[in-house]
Amino acid sequence: MRAPCVLFLTLSFLNPVNAFADCIDTTCIDVFTQNNQIIIEAHKGTSSTVVKKRVTPKPASTLWFPPKPSPAPTVKRSYKPRVVVKKSVVKTANLSDRLIKLLPTAGVAFSPEIEPLTHVPVIFWCDLPQIFQSSVSIIGEAVDVALRPGFIWSFGDGTFYSTSSTGAPYPKATIKHTYRQPGVYAVILVTTWNGSFSHNGAVRPISGQVIKTSVATVTVVSARTRFTK
Repeated sequence: MRAPCVLFLTLSFLNPVNAFADCIDTTCIDVFTQNNQIIIEAHKGTSSTVVKKRVTPKPASTLWFPPKPSPAPTVKRSYKPRVVVKKSVVKTANLSDRLIKLLPTAGVAFSPEIEPLTHVPVIFWCDLPQIFQSSVSIIGEAVDVALRPGFIWSFGDGTFYSTSSTGAPYPKATIKHTYRQPGVYAVILVTTWNGSFSHNGAVRPISGQVIKTSVATVTVVSARTRFTK
């Protein structure tokens, strides 16, 4: 079904919310979009070093009177307080890493490729997979990412078509459009990727979207008219 609509695209990239407060003993994984890329972050532990010094205080000063003279001289040694420095080091492993994944941009194809005719359906499709999957290892943790595309076709004559299908060439021909007037049309395909990731058996949605735009030019001509007797 084709229906006119207004194509309004807003690229909003959500900043990740890092909730790493409970990541000292377990690894925290977050997957989100940023600058039209997939970002995978991992964090575990904290790192801190505390040095404590313990100093033996000097004794309080007291009055001293010289001893009475005696036949044998005495030697008085000065008192030097001993300073004890004790270091206490507290340290835990601090592991963090970030990976970036790029998603493919669709290549637009159509048939017939050369001078399609008015009033004859043109078949469209793209070369993207129905699902994008990637398994990565980050700081020793396995993360599986899965995204699926959604499509909005703008055929250049004011009509649009929204679908989750990549289309296919003849004979399947799941995406077709018929031009009523000859001309050069800019066909725009907007692909929006959404998905989820899994870690340790838990599945969570990926924050944000990745939006890719592809353009193709279609030159439509009128069928030649021939007079026959």
